Amino acid sequence: MPEIAPHIARMPGSGVRHILELALRRPGTIILAVGEPGEVAGSAVRDAAAAAWRDGDVRYTPNGGILPLREAIVAKLARENDLDVDVEQVWVTVGATQALFTAMAVTLQRGDEVLVPDPGYTTFTMNAHLLQAAPVPYPLRPERAFQPDLAELETLITPRTRAIIVNTPSNPLGSTFDRATLQALLELARRHDLWVISDEVYERFTWGEPHVSPASIDTDGRVLSVFSMSKTFAMTGARVGWLVTPPGWRPTMLRVQESLVSCVDAPSQRAALAALTGEQSDVERAATHYRDNLAASTALLDERGLRYLTPTGAFYLWIDVSHVSGGDVMAWCERFLDEQGVAVTPGSAFGASGEGWIRVCVASDRTSLLEGLRRLPSAS
Repeated sequence: MPEIAPHIARMPGSGVRHILELALRRPGTIILAVGEPGEVAGSAVRDAAAAAWRDGDVRYTPNGGILPLREAIVAKLARENDLDVDVEQVWVTVGATQALFTAMAVTLQRGDEVLVPDPGYTTFTMNAHLLQAAPVPYPLRPERAFQPDLAELETLITPRTRAIIVNTPSNPLGSTFDRATLQALLELARRHDLWVISDEVYERFTWGEPHVSPASIDTDGRVLSVFSMSKTFAMTGARVGWLVTPPGWRPTMLRVQESLVSCVDAPSQRAALAALTGEQSDVERAATHYRDNLAASTALLDERGLRYLTPTGAFYLWIDVSHVSGGDVMAWCERFLDEQGVAVTPGSAFGASGEGWIRVCVASDRTSLLEGLRRLPSAS
């Protein structure tokens, strides 16, 4: 029998999904391991998708997405992100997952290196392996509040480096990069002629300073921006995101999009259009819920003497459990699930710098969230 391609066999799995699979086999588990919004998509959004099915709007759409949705995205980017883009720079994708893969596929070739945050979202590294490129982690360390050390990062650049991935607000950290940090990262990218792939999935949830899109301060068209409907509008299963490219990429993107997915399904696009153009009270209510959950959670962690990174974005808590994890936080998370019935994500699933830490999603109901946190072993 023929064998699968060797680079696929070497591709790492997802530590997040590993814990989730274990949790789903155990009824009654408090699941705090997955970034699933606790909210439900608004009725107007659901009605728009249902109407598309009822009306038979289930045929192919243009590769880049239906024009009203792309126009709504252009308007949204101008209004909220200070981005002035043409509709042909916007490509509707099967969630941010496809947008990230597409951005990496069009900028990397076999043997290229891409700088990825560590800790960072698992798909960054998985995509690089899938494309036969080499992910090179740039450490985000607790002594720097998990902000990048630009001097150290620059030492990781080699003649094979082609791109750097920036994720703010961060999954898993719940941290954000301010404008000065992003400007420094873009200056570094210019010096070394690198692409910048910007993951902005959690853009609507920041707790302090407003979100800054790197492309809004990009002066030479080297940023590819990734956005999603999933977290903002509680549409994780609808699978709608978009990729914003530099100008003039239409011929390239037509070929790439056709080869990957052809197009996103029409009912989901109609739902996304309704979400973007409708009233935003559901998003505002979700933001309040997540912010209040974070406040209640950090107050509880303070009472129990547990160290954590103060969240400035997204809906995650990054908690230090090194006092009990014994240098293998994955194994500890498995034991914690078995013994306490709570699923949390090991920080090592997001890179070597995550050893000794866990990620907790606070988007669930507050009662379950706080009960799960109470079961964490105190630091005293």
